[in-house]
Amino acid sequence: MSVDPPSSGRPTGPPSGPLSGPSPPPPGGGGPPAEPPTGGGREPEPRRPWWGSVPRVAIIATAVVAAVILAVVLSRPDNGGTGASDGGTSTASGEVFLQPAADTGPDAFTESTAEEKSSASPVSPSGATESAPQNAVRGVNGGAPGLYGGTRNVASCDVEKQITYLGESPDKQRAFASVARIEPSEVPDYLRSLTPVQLRMDTRVTNHGYKDGAPTSYQAVLQARTAVLVDDRGVPRVRCACGNPLSPPVAQQSAPRTTGESWPGYTSSNVVMVTPAPEPVDAFVMCEPDGEWFERQPGDTGKKDHKTQKPDKPSPSASVTTPTAPPDTTSSQPPTSEPPTSDTDTTGPTTDEPPSSDTQQPPPDGGTGSDTGSDTGGGTTEQAPAS
Repeated sequence: MSVDPPSSGRPTGPPSGPLSGPSPPPPGGGGPPAEPPTGGGREPEPRRPWWGSVPRVAIIATAVVAAVILAVVLSRPDNGGTGASDGGTSTASGEVFLQPAADTGPDAFTESTAEEKSSASPVSPSGATESAPQNAVRGVNGGAPGLYGGTRNVASCDVEKQITYLGESPDKQRAFASVARIEPSEVPDYLRSLTPVQLRMDTRVTNHGYKDGAPTSYQAVLQARTAVLVDDRGVPRVRCACGNPLSPPVAQQSAPRTTGESWPGYTSSNVVMVTPAPEPVDAFVMCEPDGEWFERQPGDTGKKDHKTQKPDKPSPSASVTTPTAPPDTTSSQPPTSEPPTSDTDTTGPTTDEPPSSDTQQPPPDGGTGSDTGSDTGGGTTEQAPAS
């Protein structure tokens, strides 16, 4: 019996073979691999390596650059403070530079104007037997008899020569005036108002050098016998061996470390800082190298000196105190030495609280010193400044 094909000519069911593609190879292989289809389908692109991705390369490059910058910043020696070359300050270093009396030192403002050849005999401070913080020093009143020495009728510094040196260099005079908080035109009168004396104790100060057209600053200990100019409250304001302006010391955040060259007899327990006298000093009672005593009027260069009696306490008394913040050197107002406020005996300074975040410049490059001197003063050993 025959069956007629459908009239549409289309198949009425699925094909008898597979839907598409070549027949699978027989088990066990033996035949060539099947050829890929030759139809219109596209072959998949090969997978790119990770470094071929532009966004990933950009991210990795940024991370590398950031890591390099961070490493450079963290490895800088002045990280956390401003370097000496730009006049900034930093207490993070905790360094104090030892400066012998005749040493000009780094970054001098001028040539030496120190005149006196003989030297005042050193003396150790009395008192200050109480315990002290590691960043404290022993404070002495600026008007205390015997704090300073010299030779009667002889000035330890040539003030007029200092005026000439600064007048010949307007840039230095402006830098000097900025530290002294006066106008440059006021520098001559300011210097003439100071009194030339010699230190009789190793004295802690903030020293200001001159570099690249601007003042620098660093903590220093000036050796006894150093010639300085003091203001009417007895505070050292100029170091004559270099013409550098001086200001009170700045508190360190930790126990100071001394650098520079130490001298025979140096010991940290005998280092003092000068605190302003409660009132302007009427006359500085000073000791001569031969043990005689005389008085010098503030602002006088020795012409009005006259002998006086030895004071009852020839060794100035000291009390534990802490350096405070430096004055604002950007102000044009003249410096004032305000006395400490205290109900205690005014023969010694009071204890001030250290600033919380003041910064002070690390000292200039120098060899590391050590506290090798013997204690000649009998005071208790303190930590400032110590190596």
